[in-house]
Amino acid sequence: MGRVAGHVGRVEPRKRLRQFVFAMMAPLPRVNCWSIAEHAGEACPRGMQRFLSQAAWDQDAVLDEVRDWVAEHLGQTDATLVIDETGDQKKGTATVGTQRQYSGTTGRIENCQVAVYLTYTSNAGHALIGRSLYLPQSWTDDPERMRAAGVPDEIVFATKPALARQLIGQTLDAGVPAGSVTGDEVYGNDPELRKALHERGITYVLAVAKTHSIATGIGTRKAVELAVRLKPDAWNRLSAGKGAKGERWYDWAVVETTDPAAGQAGHHVLLIRRNRKNGEYAFYRAWTPAPVPVRALVRIAGRRWTIEESFAASKELAALDEHQVRAWTSWQRWTALAILTHAFLSVMAATEPVPDPASGLIRLTRNELRRILTLAIQPVHDVVHALHWSNWRRTHQARAHQSHVRRQLATEST
Repeated sequence: MGRVAGHVGRVEPRKRLRQFVFAMMAPLPRVNCWSIAEHAGEACPRGMQRFLSQAAWDQDAVLDEVRDWVAEHLGQTDATLVIDETGDQKKGTATVGTQRQYSGTTGRIENCQVAVYLTYTSNAGHALIGRSLYLPQSWTDDPERMRAAGVPDEIVFATKPALARQLIGQTLDAGVPAGSVTGDEVYGNDPELRKALHERGITYVLAVAKTHSIATGIGTRKAVELAVRLKPDAWNRLSAGKGAKGERWYDWAVVETTDPAAGQAGHHVLLIRRNRKNGEYAFYRAWTPAPVPVRALVRIAGRRWTIEESFAASKELAALDEHQVRAWTSWQRWTALAILTHAFLSVMAATEPVPDPASGLIRLTRNELRRILTLAIQPVHDVVHALHWSNWRRTHQARAHQSHVRRQLATEST
């Protein structure tokens, strides 16, 4: 809080920022400006709503501070930047960026809002450090809709890989130590992202589809065609790292390739993973400045799961997906504070001392730290405060109902 306070100009918004983060960690039934204001002891939600929409503070500078703080505690030269997107289901069409589109969260087309996120992963731990909201062309081609949602005039359409390039570039330009990048097929299939990473000289291991065309010494082939041609001795059993149920063992192989779209220098390979139980394949375009052991590429590919874990933890513990805001600035601020909250819990858990084996204890987890902290900082409100908020909610809901009825009658009369 001391680090980010310098980017919040006045005492009142600094106090609200602190209260906001505490409430995001609190096990509230629903996390929104109403419940946050009630948790903070305020009489109504207007102050918290103004904090998100109008108060003078720099959410991007706050997020930069969080990124640098994470790098100071978890930073290692061989760390990996992991890129992916997640979707949040929304109703209606007024919430910025919302339309019917594919959501990786549910695996199908939904009415949702999609954003690209960046996780920093090292042997010390991992945490979210960046985000960028994806605006479909149905939004960017509609200036009136963009203005109504408060989107700045300079924002134009950008694909998800383009947003990823921006996030990765900003992170590396800020001097954050990292040796590699990984991501799923959306990013591996994009030649511009591969080219940008190649030009920066940073190793990448990016997933691609089985139908992805790969240039090799025997000509251009689909990735799956190269996999089925491999001889049994081409495969190595290696762990992709520890998962929830222990080491994740797969068979791995590499095929020498070229990638003219990305660049000629360095060492290009197709990394292939085979499931030992069902034989299913997964494919990764990989590039390194110089040849490296297969084990090194497998370690990078295995770190991709950390962003899925980051999504799950940030939604459960930091209310990343519970925002009920429609406008651009409010979304930027809510997600920045959720990332701050998740990063705080992640760094605390990663840097806590390992318990003595004789104690019989596991390490402190994010969940347990949140429980301890919320019990320690839980504000105590009397029954008068609880009844005041019950009356406020019911009054607000009654007014909303009356307004709805009036609009409906006016529509019917015309």
